[in-house]
Amino acid sequence: MRVTGVEPIIVFGGFRNWVFVRIQTDEGLVGTGEASLEGRAETMVAAIGELARYLVGKNPLRITDHWQAMYRHAFWRGGPVLNSAISGVEQALWDIFGKSVGLPVWQLLGGACRDRIRVYANGPHGETAEELAESAAVLKERGYSAMKLAPFGPTKPLDGVAEIRRMARVMEAVRDAVGPDVDLAVDAHGRLSPAMAIEMARAIRDVGIFFFEEPCLPENPRTMATVARECGIPVATGERLFTKWGFREAMELEAAVLWQPDLAHCGGIAEARQIAAMAEVRYAGIAPHNPLSPVNMRASLHLDAAIPNFVIQEWVSDDPPWRDEILVHPVVIRDGWAELPTEPGLGTDLDLDVCRAHPYRPVDMPAWRHDDGSVADW
Repeated sequence: MRVTGVEPIIVFGGFRNWVFVRIQTDEGLVGTGEASLEGRAETMVAAIGELARYLVGKNPLRITDHWQAMYRHAFWRGGPVLNSAISGVEQALWDIFGKSVGLPVWQLLGGACRDRIRVYANGPHGETAEELAESAAVLKERGYSAMKLAPFGPTKPLDGVAEIRRMARVMEAVRDAVGPDVDLAVDAHGRLSPAMAIEMARAIRDVGIFFFEEPCLPENPRTMATVARECGIPVATGERLFTKWGFREAMELEAAVLWQPDLAHCGGIAEARQIAAMAEVRYAGIAPHNPLSPVNMRASLHLDAAIPNFVIQEWVSDDPPWRDEILVHPVVIRDGWAELPTEPGLGTDLDLDVCRAHPYRPVDMPAWRHDDGSVADW
């Protein structure tokens, strides 16, 4: 079997563009993966095209060898663009492998460690404490027993007490809305300085926080580790880390207890599994990051099924209503649990008519500024 073509497809998913990779073979098998990179869809198309020059004509089942070649022969290793392109290609190759032997990918990874997969809603959403609380109550009614919100606005390296008090009011309102048994996670999105992250954590931890995601940026692992020790809430991070080497130092410093590789960015399925093994020897958990499409969700579910230290899977709760229609076999979630995929491969076959109905639109990431006009982190 040989690769005959590598096709990037862009689908506008509402808030962002999704970038898919379809790999064709001379035996008629087609594999699909996701290489979405927020705000950089056209860049990803170019990167996938460059990888296609290497892949066409080769045996698609030599997944590890292809990963090594794409990563190491680039000379300039790492970064979100190269790693996202490799991730999408790698997912598609696993899809082909599973189809070629008639098995779901989680079977090829050693079989299932669990019978179902717990999911948390990436939500609630709203501008005020009342809106967030109402949205959270709706998610609970839909069966989610865990949810994550990102209520922080632009925050200066050392801000006043008003933002800290506002955050405490928000979290109290949301907790009152969902009751004591729903797991509430908070995503700071790297918007806080280490000092502000610690102060924020102290202000909200009595509400009962499942995990505190990206309380500060991951660029300085030693500082992240300090935050993790001081904030008194389990820290999660990893969406902006790539490959096992990108996670290594932060793990050695115990900068988090919950690691969040994104299979569309970190290097793909096999690389995420190695990251999970690194976490396992440190008694840490894995909660794959996924604010993207059902394709990356499908790939993530196969990893979730096969690793022993999986904790919970992210799923965007309010994507466009046609989202599930892009897949021939939609993701199934009932009462906050996802079923194990049963189709051969990843089950990521696209409905191309639905994809074509939602073509690329230029989308940039939000460009926040502080009240004095200076640049703020989104």
